[in-house]
Amino acid sequence: MSSLSPHERLKPAATTWFAVLRDRICAALEDLEQNAGPNPGRFVRTSWERPGGGGGEMSVLRGQVFEKAGVNISVVEGEFTPDFAARVPGTEAGARFWAAGISLVIHPRSPKVPAVHMNTRMLVTAKGWFGGGGDLTPLQPGTPQAAEDAVFFHAAYKAACDRHDPTYYEKFKAWCDEYFYLPHRGEPRGAGGIFYDYLDSGNAEADFAFTRDVGEAFLAAYPEIVRSRMHDSFTPEEREAQLIRRGRYVEFNLLYDRGTTFGLKTGGNTEAILMSMPPEVKWP
Repeated sequence: MSSLSPHERLKPAATTWFAVLRDRICAALEDLEQNAGPNPGRFVRTSWERPGGGGGEMSVLRGQVFEKAGVNISVVEGEFTPDFAARVPGTEAGARFWAAGISLVIHPRSPKVPAVHMNTRMLVTAKGWFGGGGDLTPLQPGTPQAAEDAVFFHAAYKAACDRHDPTYYEKFKAWCDEYFYLPHRGEPRGAGGIFYDYLDSGNAEADFAFTRDVGEAFLAAYPEIVRSRMHDSFTPEEREAQLIRRGRYVEFNLLYDRGTTFGLKTGGNTEAILMSMPPEVKWP
């Protein structure tokens, strides 16, 4: 009988899943580019290695539909620094960790198409857990189209949650609303979604199945939203408002985002970590 913990045994399957999900998401986004007209964008992949152990691959597309779309995967290992160990329940400085995951941020060219963020991950220390979620950022908040897109997006995540635990959606939606909030602005970053962390129900296989469904929910929802909005015309004024709205992404990711902090404090690839930054942004 194996002496490995349930999470240790899942490492190969999780590593494979994040890579497969990356491939499927990239293919779906490239298909949308193909339907936008001539000269569609394609993902360019760049591998990187982490000096302390592991590495990853950054995939970035710059095209007609997506001004910038980044889809990253990584598998890293090492030791927690004292300041970061203090933020992770049940860990100490010098404790070994292993982490794998996928993270994406998509900045569409059209203000009619919402921006989106999604990530899922698995982390193993003395114990193991899963985390992640997805959230939508309409670039024209308050419009009927933005409300319609948010309902569709949330429905996909609610269905994924309900397949595993009827309490998940309300709990993880509230966590998302709290997490993706800009205190200095007094406003949410966008239309929300779900967010969860430190998920260890006692059944690692079930938690992994839920995490896979979070990825599937993204694939079911976001490409459809893009397809329904990508051909809509927009004005210079709407583009200007979009660029200002993107500033909220920059502010949140640099001030509050845990993934950004984790990557920078554990020796991750800086370009991959800051992949989430929009290609063009303005502040009023």
